[in-house]
Amino acid sequence: MNEWLTVAGLTKHYGRLAALADVGFSIHRGEILGLIGPNGAGKTTLFECMAGVLPPTAGGVLLDGHPITARERSGMLFYLPDAVAPWPAQPVKWALDFTIGFFGGRSDLLKEVVDGLALTPLLKHPTGTLSKGQRKRVMLAIGLLTPQPVLLADEPFDGLDLRQSRDVAATLRAHASRGRTLFLSIHQIADAARICDRFVLLSGGRVCGEGTLEDLTAVARARGPAPPRRDLEEVFLALT
Repeated sequence: MNEWLTVAGLTKHYGRLAALADVGFSIHRGEILGLIGPNGAGKTTLFECMAGVLPPTAGGVLLDGHPITARERSGMLFYLPDAVAPWPAQPVKWALDFTIGFFGGRSDLLKEVVDGLALTPLLKHPTGTLSKGQRKRVMLAIGLLTPQPVLLADEPFDGLDLRQSRDVAATLRAHASRGRTLFLSIHQIADAARICDRFVLLSGGRVCGEGTLEDLTAVARARGPAPPRRDLEEVFLALT
């Protein structure tokens, strides 16, 4: 996998508060990259700065080594926030069709996405009447139908039960296997360990580690008492 997107020196201040401090890491083509950190670590702020929703105080996103332009960003990145419910009066099928038409999305993937996320029973329901887990699956479908090469998804497993989480993970993996790059902000480490190829560990607005589980385990062992086993949760605790 080739590195072609880089976050370099990204800093975000709110007055004297540094929500992000000199954040840097790389994104590889076709990978599932997990952004791991506790509540308040700065994960959503990072996604919003990357997507252009918030202006960074310093630093930013580089594309092939140069600062990404607004036009390049809109063509490269699609940001799927957590806890949003667009078009509440419209049925799910309308929302999916609108996504394809408005964004120039992948109509050829519609059936696969609907089946993979078990949305068929929901297609005629207004999005505003859905439960949290149902709404999460619809929003993931919207993200997966967009044409941008990189999807930023904030907490894609939040509100899902175990079976739904496994189905969503399988659907995301299928899309990554065809070359879509997925950058997922994940609070539950078990979900991240199950699906991600590499990880960015974020704590207190700073990157504490980046790499595969093997890479991070090696760093943790080099810094001090070794984690008792090759386990993402133990490695995260050792590095943060």
